[in-house]
Amino acid sequence: MNILLIAATEAEIAPLTEYIEPFRTSANGQTYALGNARISLLITGVGMVATAYNLTKQLAKNNYDMVLQAGVGGAFSNSIAIGDVVVVERERFADLGAEDNGEYIDIFDLGLLQANEKPFTDKWLEAPEVNLLKGPELKKVSGVTVNTVSGSTGTIQRIIDMYSPDVESMEGAAMHYICLQEGVSFVQIRAVSNYVEPRNKSKWQMGEAIKNLNDVLKAIADGLKQA
Repeated sequence: MNILLIAATEAEIAPLTEYIEPFRTSANGQTYALGNARISLLITGVGMVATAYNLTKQLAKNNYDMVLQAGVGGAFSNSIAIGDVVVVERERFADLGAEDNGEYIDIFDLGLLQANEKPFTDKWLEAPEVNLLKGPELKKVSGVTVNTVSGSTGTIQRIIDMYSPDVESMEGAAMHYICLQEGVSFVQIRAVSNYVEPRNKSKWQMGEAIKNLNDVLKAIADGLKQA
């Protein structure tokens, strides 16, 4: 299996990179041989635009059996604990639309996209293969992706009322969209570093989230080595 592992920042997957360093296949590249699998790493940069550009560029040059996106994000409900690692089974763009005198109108409600227009399924970007990789069993969640991290009560409530999401990120939906369009299998996993609330970084647990995320990635890597 030929896997492309993507993350927005190097820090999010640094422990995994160190863990698989002995399996690097070249001095200059970030490709690793784990059993019968090959993993290539790509740091896309933060946000939808950077993710779309760099992922599309990579897929145009290489063939992969799957894309694995790993990162941190926020949770909307305390039914998900800070530090939990989840797998995102569907995504929405949560700020793609228009404002009309204080009211937000979703891109679908504007009539600019149809609910089942490729690659959408009933307005969602579905991930049909969340169990593609062996590793710890993760809670399946719905995600939204935004250009601006939600940090005001009004915005947060609007997103909850419209989409009832579990987690929020700045890259997930872009990856889902591209892989669905290109017919490439994909999985998105996220570790929760904070709750989506009026911004208070003193409550964030970035270190714990990154550790737990990489523990899952290491378990996946171990499974590939043994396959």
